[in-house]
Amino acid sequence: MTDIATVMQTSAVIPVLVIHDAAQARGLAEALVAGGIRVLEVTLRTPAALDAIRIMKEVPGAIVGAGTVVSFEQFEQVRDAGVEFIVSPGLSAGLGSRIVESGIPYLPGVATAGDIMRGLDMGLTHFKFFPAEASGGLPALKALAAPFYQCRFCPTGGITEATAPDWLAFDPVLCVGGSWLTSGTLAEVEAKARAAAGLKG
Repeated sequence: MTDIATVMQTSAVIPVLVIHDAAQARGLAEALVAGGIRVLEVTLRTPAALDAIRIMKEVPGAIVGAGTVVSFEQFEQVRDAGVEFIVSPGLSAGLGSRIVESGIPYLPGVATAGDIMRGLDMGLTHFKFFPAEASGGLPALKALAAPFYQCRFCPTGGITEATAPDWLAFDPVLCVGGSWLTSGTLAEVEAKARAAAGLKG
């Protein structure tokens, strides 16, 4: 199993996937991977999410994780589904410790210095900055990153195709999360993925 740093450095943009019909999962994953976006975050916001994860894992080259993991039950479900990384919107000591102990690469959400310090106490140095724009945007992350020089981030929430390059130009940002990649036809998804894959060399 790889680590979260490697996952974050594999794709400049991690698509935040809300899948309502598992039948669409394979085609979507194939289009993203063909465009150079291999890291796929399937959010647990729909009943189809777990099936979509299992289907996407069958696509060669795809690195499939679960997002919006907020409970022990969800953690057990995605662990059993064989996810390769886990993302949460926040960080709680109980759930966070359980995921860390499992050895599955973990990207918890942080928005404050206290959140980051809680993560550091758990041995974590890689975080999702969420909700990025609502939490003050790039100026806020720059202010937070200064005292926590050892940390690396994946900003998510309100980031667009237009603003992603600004975030990625900040060294502590290894990747960004975005939902803009998945609108349109599969050919359009692949084209957007191709453009996104080239955002950070």
